[in-house]
Amino acid sequence: MAAKVVTVAFEGVEARRVDVEVQLTGGIVAFAVVGLADKAVAESRERVRGAFAGLGLSMPGKRIVANLAPADLPKEGTHFDLPIALALLGVMGVIPPDALDGWAAMGELSLDGRIVACAGALPAAMAAGAMDLGLICPEACGPEAAWAGGTRILAPRSLVALINHFRGSQILSAPAPGPVVEGERAKDLRDVKGQEQGKRALEIAAAGGHNLLFVGPPGSGKSMLAQRLPGLLPPLTSGELLETSMVHSVAGLIAKGTLSRARPFRSPHHSASMAALTGGGIKAKPGEVSLAHNGVLFLDELPEFGVQALDSLRAPLETGEVMIARANAHVRYPARVQLVAAMNPCRCGHGGAGRGACGKAPRCIRDYQGRVSGPLMDRIDLAVDMPAVTAADLALPPSSEGSAEVAARVAAARRLQGERAEAVTPGAPEILNGRAEGDLLDRICALDDAGRSLLTKAAEAGRISARGWTRTLRLARTIADLEGATSVKRVHVAEALAHRRTSAPGEMETI
Repeated sequence: MAAKVVTVAFEGVEARRVDVEVQLTGGIVAFAVVGLADKAVAESRERVRGAFAGLGLSMPGKRIVANLAPADLPKEGTHFDLPIALALLGVMGVIPPDALDGWAAMGELSLDGRIVACAGALPAAMAAGAMDLGLICPEACGPEAAWAGGTRILAPRSLVALINHFRGSQILSAPAPGPVVEGERAKDLRDVKGQEQGKRALEIAAAGGHNLLFVGPPGSGKSMLAQRLPGLLPPLTSGELLETSMVHSVAGLIAKGTLSRARPFRSPHHSASMAALTGGGIKAKPGEVSLAHNGVLFLDELPEFGVQALDSLRAPLETGEVMIARANAHVRYPARVQLVAAMNPCRCGHGGAGRGACGKAPRCIRDYQGRVSGPLMDRIDLAVDMPAVTAADLALPPSSEGSAEVAARVAAARRLQGERAEAVTPGAPEILNGRAEGDLLDRICALDDAGRSLLTKAAEAGRISARGWTRTLRLARTIADLEGATSVKRVHVAEALAHRRTSAPGEMETI
């Protein structure tokens, strides 16, 4: 005699179907879980046994075999408790044999029979809907799973409540989706004194989705500017909100089904490992670059990060995704982020000029900034040298222009990019200048003769690479969009080249 329940196993943000089959057979009394299960899944036997004891149910005096098919797909996590328990209840006759038809299930069990929250409810509900199934999940995960739209959701608090529902003595109502919040109030750009060049670079980066680097001594406002970038960015669109929430769901970061339209802003400490930045570990969990998907990844004290960790970001910054390779699986996570980094000019902090100048300059500057590889630096569109803030700067009254005014210009520039992309490829998703490529880039970045001559001169001088050529074009297009210009001119190319780090680390050259 056997019973079957559908559940899912996660590969990145993708939920793959798993059939949980439970059979009672003769032989030695035992409870076996087979099907390439990890230790957490194998321990489901004891949690299911304890939950049954909490309900006053005794385990069958037979050999119990729980098979998780397909057998060659790795199974990880505690959410297999509930489907194993439901299949066992079905084979024992506690619930009607056909009650589980048309349902998938996920959830962890406590020893008193409560169904405990687990990660991944949203992608599981999306996968269940694609299979034309409903989803049974913990009560705490119900508001999150309800965001899947047309998928039927049952979110019981305990195993006994679910048994009563299937036996008709208690009817569970479908949960409502959780709230959508706007996020915390962003810090205002008006708080930053001086640093007009840094503010200009921040506005350009926000308008086109460009990667940005601030270089300056301690206290020059690098982190302050970076922390104010979210206040310049528009809220997540519906599609971006779903993509971002899927990643956060797998990571277990969605509380009570609450989704936020604020773009993610992740700021890992410089002691973060390569697995922490790009994802990995035993269970191949998403890293900071994926948790910042559709948002900002801020790396403060950039040279203090491990060289291997920093270089692991090179591919995600180009492709917008992370591929974590394992011997038995390849896990893919989205990672379309805007990188903002900050660094001191040297280990001493002040570089080779001004008060407190480094006595070991310029060697100290080269050695310190040389810890950031050239290929990674080539992926940064804007690099800004920020001088120390003076007493005269601090004595200035607050600026009349804050985040609201800059955000309005950023929104107008992004509207232009959306309209232009729609004209080139109708129906395609919006593509910001920072990711334009191929035919789209050629059509939107046609230069006048003076602009092309200037860019060619920079390339022939060896100051920009082939990638730098493309990124300079994108940057110039964004600068033109902020002015409302229909074409890219020499002045726009000149400003783009001025923001590019075109020579050795620690030095800025003009064209």
